[in-house]
Amino acid sequence: RCLCFVLSTKSVQAPREVQTKWLRTAVLGACAVLAGLLLWSRLGGDDGITEVLAHRSEILPGRFIEVPCSEDYDSHRRFEGCSPRKCGRGVTDTVISRDEAQRIRSIAEKGLSLGGSDGGASILDLHSGALSVGKHFVNLYRYFGDKIQTVFSEEDFQLYRDVRQRVQLTVARAFGISAAALHLTKPTFFSRINSTQARTAHDEYWHAHVDKVTYGSFDYTSLLYLSDYLDDFGGGRFVFVEEGANKTVEPRAGRVSFFTSGSENLHRVEKVHWGTRYAVTIAFTCNPDHGIADPAFT
Repeated sequence: RCLCFVLSTKSVQAPREVQTKWLRTAVLGACAVLAGLLLWSRLGGDDGITEVLAHRSEILPGRFIEVPCSEDYDSHRRFEGCSPRKCGRGVTDTVISRDEAQRIRSIAEKGLSLGGSDGGASILDLHSGALSVGKHFVNLYRYFGDKIQTVFSEEDFQLYRDVRQRVQLTVARAFGISAAALHLTKPTFFSRINSTQARTAHDEYWHAHVDKVTYGSFDYTSLLYLSDYLDDFGGGRFVFVEEGANKTVEPRAGRVSFFTSGSENLHRVEKVHWGTRYAVTIAFTCNPDHGIADPAFT
């Protein structure tokens, strides 16, 4: 009450123009704070993020951070010269061009036009044929049959194989292993994420997880982004979860992010708040028994 009394007393003595100026300043300040909070929410701000590993405006020839390997690999069969001994995470913008990323995205768009999840996350797997439809998955090759020939082309599948092989070579070079020792593994798939409310557990893509725990075959994980953060969507950044020092990758079309798949790279994706985020996850294993073939247009 004392503070209120002092303020009210001074206000009586203050000229009207001073009061008006003070009020205008207070209102503008409040509006600025509110606008900032709304923008933070719209862009998908996250209190846990403290460092941007790869900014959307950067064009990175290559950035690599080595981290100590977890013990996750010890419970799996080791393959000398391939199984992770050097662990870490990397980003590059010079392996896949933006034009190639747009062409790859068109493959995802064509395939997902045949279905799509009722929730915010849709999957297209050209290897197994898995396609999100409503709350379920169908095998697009069996479900649509010969219609697939009118949706995709041989050029689509050739581009997909070529891009996949270049990503594989990039991963191998970064970790000092032979590309021939790596085998594509499942699931390798396109994802389309928007702000639609989740309908099933498959739509809840934002939970932190470890790929090697979720998919035992994974040894190296890579992602090729097919859309641009803040231009095509808000939120949706990739986050490496670390105590007190999370690292984030801001997607841009053609950007390749890759990392060893163990607990040293616990990660998640922020919720997408607006727009549509496209990417393709390309997974590699050192175990040839877990390898899968490239999709064929037949």
